Amino acid sequence: MNIAPTPSGSPSSPALTLDDLFRRTILRQPDAVALVDPPNKPRITGHPPRTLTFAQADQAVSALAARFVEAGLPPGSVVAVQMPNTVEAVLTTLAVIRAGLVAALLPQLWRQSDLTNALNRIGARAIVAIGRVEIVDHAELALNAAAEVFSIRHVFGFGDDLPEGMEPLAITTDGMNGWLPPGPLDPRRPAIVTFDVTAEGLRAVPRNHVQLIAGGLAVFLESGLPQGTRLLSAMAPASFAALASSVVPWLLCGGALALHHPADLAVLESQIAGDGPAALVIPALLALRLAENGALARAASLRHVIGLWRTPDRVAGSDDWPEAGIAMTDVYLFGEIGLFAARRSDDGAPAAILPGPFTAPRATPGAPTIGELVVTPNATLALRSAMVPQAAYRASSSDDPLADLTAPDHVDTGYAARVDRASGTLALTAPPVGVVAVGGYRFRSQDLDMWAGNLAPGTTLTTLPDPLNGFRLAGRAGDNRRAREALGELGLNPLMVEAFRERAG
Repeated sequence: MNIAPTPSGSPSSPALTLDDLFRRTILRQPDAVALVDPPNKPRITGHPPRTLTFAQADQAVSALAARFVEAGLPPGSVVAVQMPNTVEAVLTTLAVIRAGLVAALLPQLWRQSDLTNALNRIGARAIVAIGRVEIVDHAELALNAAAEVFSIRHVFGFGDDLPEGMEPLAITTDGMNGWLPPGPLDPRRPAIVTFDVTAEGLRAVPRNHVQLIAGGLAVFLESGLPQGTRLLSAMAPASFAALASSVVPWLLCGGALALHHPADLAVLESQIAGDGPAALVIPALLALRLAENGALARAASLRHVIGLWRTPDRVAGSDDWPEAGIAMTDVYLFGEIGLFAARRSDDGAPAAILPGPFTAPRATPGAPTIGELVVTPNATLALRSAMVPQAAYRASSSDDPLADLTAPDHVDTGYAARVDRASGTLALTAPPVGVVAVGGYRFRSQDLDMWAGNLAPGTTLTTLPDPLNGFRLAGRAGDNRRAREALGELGLNPLMVEAFRERAG
């Protein structure tokens, strides 16, 4: 995989890295609370929840970074990370970056088929997992996937009773004051890799520090988070959107980041009411549901909700935001291409979106320009912004040696778009053709047909509207149990497998 620098769209030097933002807060308030585990962590991983100060988190990051360096991983190596939404996930990602490596964030529901494909595509040198997540043995998944990837030399894991061949990791909160990183970090070198699914298939998307911070700033500035904000994030740590809406704003505001492992609604409501968050980062449809049932009104400290839309074409038709004392910011997500944020008006209606440059905060005169929304000649929406990794989405120029010289400076999201002639506002009318979004996961329509076709004749796998995830998968087979077993043995995503669950009535 080519992980050359991607400087396009970068602001003027000196640019900061994520580690720079982290260290600034450590120096300013080392004893302040930094990270808080989900309260139900014993059920998720079998370990007690932890609360770490910034000084303790810094020690833990250095200890993990030292372990990666001592393992002999060359600078710039890709380290895959598949973790639940716990402090280990945040610390490991920051540690990989501090060690001068690249963190490849793997979705939690990926199984052996998806893992092997992605790891081979990026040439990963190591993978970090956890012993188990609820009832799933992720240690065994990591080892099995690594066995099929020639480039992997190390399989690391958190947890007790790890299988043979897995190198144990642990959170260490002292004793690392004398450790120094192998060298200064270049903010224009890749820091993370995430994965997108387009109509052409799986795509690895590297991003540097400049692009990550630009995405986080778009959310941070538009939502108006004050310094020292305590955030509660229910976003799984496996995408650009999750980092840009939770980890980067946490580093920018220097508050505490409490984590919720999706999605136990009873636990989430208790965290909202009892942990005192000032800001909640959550899927937008779930935020609307919690507002309707009164769960947000019971949180005396809550002032901001950052709602993420994996189906941005549904924002305009969503219900008005009912909580007058809590500001709601809609974050429009376009796969791993990028995002833009729009804070709702006082009446709770979604903000009107105009084509052209957008600033953050949008309604503030003289606010910095974050990017530009472009309606292409094909009536689709394109993004131009410092956060957008243009090189990752640029079509191959093998047949046209001049293609790179004339390449556009924006990336087409594939979402159908039009501009209303009367109001001049932008409307998203349909998702990309050939791609299905289910929660935080995307599938190619033709892949769903292919896997269904590999089962018994008459088997179908399709999508249906879902009030929380946008869409859900639904399968029909002559024997649903055997269909589930066959798909599970192939190592496919559980969303596909459970599409064939038995249904009452």
